[in-house]
Amino acid sequence: MISKVKVLGSCIILSMGVSACGSTSAAPPATGAPAPGGTAVVALPVQTSPNWFFPVMSLTADSVVNFQVDDMMYKPLLHISRKDSVDYSRSLASGVTWNSQGTRYVVTLNKKWHWSNGQPVTAQDVVFTYGLMKEASSGASSLPWAFAGEGFGGMPGLWKSVVAQGSDQVVITLNTPKNQQWFLRNGINQIVPVPENVWNKYPNNAVQELKYIDSIANSPSSAAYQVVDGPYRFAGSSPNNYWSFVPNKAYDGHKSLLAKVIFQYETSSASEFDALKTGTVNVGYLPPSLLKVRNQLTEDVFSVAYPFGFNYILDNFSPKAPGKMGQAFSSLPVRQALQMGVDQPAIIKHLYQGYGAVDDTTVAPEPATPFFDPALRVNPYPFNPQKGKQLLLKNGWHLVNGVMEKHGIALSFTLDYASGSQTATNVVQLLKSDWALEGIHVTLISQPFDTVISDSPSNASQWAMIDWNGGWTYGTDPYPTGGGLFAVNGAENSGSYSSQKMDELIAASYLPGTSAQTLKALYAYERYAAEQLPAVFIPWIPNFNEHSATIHGTVRTFDPVGDVLSPNYWWISKTN
Repeated sequence: MISKVKVLGSCIILSMGVSACGSTSAAPPATGAPAPGGTAVVALPVQTSPNWFFPVMSLTADSVVNFQVDDMMYKPLLHISRKDSVDYSRSLASGVTWNSQGTRYVVTLNKKWHWSNGQPVTAQDVVFTYGLMKEASSGASSLPWAFAGEGFGGMPGLWKSVVAQGSDQVVITLNTPKNQQWFLRNGINQIVPVPENVWNKYPNNAVQELKYIDSIANSPSSAAYQVVDGPYRFAGSSPNNYWSFVPNKAYDGHKSLLAKVIFQYETSSASEFDALKTGTVNVGYLPPSLLKVRNQLTEDVFSVAYPFGFNYILDNFSPKAPGKMGQAFSSLPVRQALQMGVDQPAIIKHLYQGYGAVDDTTVAPEPATPFFDPALRVNPYPFNPQKGKQLLLKNGWHLVNGVMEKHGIALSFTLDYASGSQTATNVVQLLKSDWALEGIHVTLISQPFDTVISDSPSNASQWAMIDWNGGWTYGTDPYPTGGGLFAVNGAENSGSYSSQKMDELIAASYLPGTSAQTLKALYAYERYAAEQLPAVFIPWIPNFNEHSATIHGTVRTFDPVGDVLSPNYWWISKTN
């Protein structure tokens, strides 16, 4: 499931968290007060590894897993709370002010924060990090990697200047007036500073600097990663096995009681379930295929929570897509037929044991949020493959050996999906069989998550449709507009969807106004997405979380907005 993903957004959801939202099972009694010591072993999503440890995220590595491990080491300029508001007590910034036009923002840093080498976190660090974000968003062919936040929060074109005003203030000036709450959440929120004196190796050569970062982005044992301002520092790893972190003793926030946090690689859902049973993992998740046998986990606590986001399968609209599928997907009747072939109620009932919400736009109805347009609780394209088939026939498609064809294009394509989950496999197999009723032929290809997430316009000739086994969680873009997702040239618009009307509606949602006016603009974008289908919407599924009864704080401190963990607030006790 892709994220921040990002948040840092945003990004693609990978369930590892736990939340107080939803139901929680009774736990075995535990004794003792919070005390130091113990190790939290967190199960990673199946066949998924962290592979980008630098907090300015690469487009091809933009996942919740990477964000979660980066969040262990580096603090964001703004900490977005579980209620989608800024928590300045946990932010590097002590406050942000702006003018009435929404063109000038002054960010004041809290002087209490320091890097682990004793140096203060400064405005110069913020400006340096912004410079990296800007350079990696330039779109230049010489770039070794692209910033995943391009298009979110107006990055880079909206940002006129970012300058230090002394050591503890940063002034951000925009080219045009914008919705201040949108820019606070989706613009300023993207900045996760790094220490300039550690990372600025090539001050006069931006490309060489980005190449340097790329060379050690997946080498967390490099010396540069030892200077951090977050609650933990990297301790060690074994590829396809584990990644461990120990407390940053110089951390200026809530210090960890845990002695160590380990992120554990999982080869399969069954192995993760066995690890929960044996206690080798004490913070994990329940594979949906094993919901019926969760009573075997007698020493664990089960909880269900919806992150803030939506679920979708991505079409490739590029002219380079194999089999001219980009041309086919550009036809609204084809997209409507695909959506009519998604049996969301059946997926929820039979594959997720009744957990889930029908999702037909870019904000899911769960969890409850004012950002969801209540009018969209009525799905505009409910499951009806016979109607989908008739729609294709009405629009000039005809069956040839059971497959719809038109002007030499056959609705026959591959669907690449993330491997490792039997339930995810069952979902795409159901889609395949239901789409076949409409004359749409799909070949299923399972790929490791890290491979699927790298599909983008740069390799558009190699894929037609992708399913990350998840969706999008609003992390560094917690004001859920779609500039980075479905606007032309948006960094996460991996399918190259293009619509002038969509761009206009997204741009309108960025404009200043009253709360009612800005929500009205956001709802207009959501309704257009529901009608025009820039992707195939599938059910929004909650996280199914399990943690040992001896570990405390995981549910209470989890942030569903960004799918963020806070192990420095956890502690371990003994059971009776």
